[in-house]
Amino acid sequence: MRTASTSLRQRALRELVSQAHHPRGIVGRVVGWIFAHRHSNRRRNIWAVSLLDVRPTDRVLEIGFGPGIAIAELAARATRGHVFGVDHSLAMVRQATRRNAAAVRARRVRLTHASVERLPSFGEPLDAVLAVNSAGFWPDPVERLRELRRLLRPVGRIALVSQPRCPGATRDTTTRAAQELQDMLTQAGFVHLRVETLDLDPPAACVLADNPTGTPS
Repeated sequence: MRTASTSLRQRALRELVSQAHHPRGIVGRVVGWIFAHRHSNRRRNIWAVSLLDVRPTDRVLEIGFGPGIAIAELAARATRGHVFGVDHSLAMVRQATRRNAAAVRARRVRLTHASVERLPSFGEPLDAVLAVNSAGFWPDPVERLRELRRLLRPVGRIALVSQPRCPGATRDTTTRAAQELQDMLTQAGFVHLRVETLDLDPPAACVLADNPTGTPS
């Protein structure tokens, strides 16, 4: 019985981890509700948006927006601009659309069910890009960052946030995650990298960078 019970717990844990990466179905809706109401998640998203220095006329993209907390913050700042979001979870697109219904109706926010490797067209160049606890799961993340750099206007900004959720994660885990993000951004051609830290348990790190003024390669 102990072996069967352990196996059941392991399967349940794997399912929860899978749902955290790609919420779907009834369980996915519950996971999204937890993401939206967990105090640390809200603090992390609001903090990340504040670091991007979004201006009223900015065109901003969030990749992996989950239940739409950061989307709402971005829309509150880009009052005369436009906020785009892509997420590979249809359950999260639906939750985020409900949370941002007024801005979606006003066509200031456009949320799309899509993956980072198959981004839709955003028309004109973007001013800023945000990804929270997302970049570590992208296929070929350096190439994805190069593609995002091509979508940004010269001196456009990007913010990648990581708050490690692996068992036993510590401040050192966050430091290593931040270094990995810095390395990827450097390889993708971004400049002026800097790191900010939010004192959560474990801490969250936000790596900010700029698109150089030259044409992306």
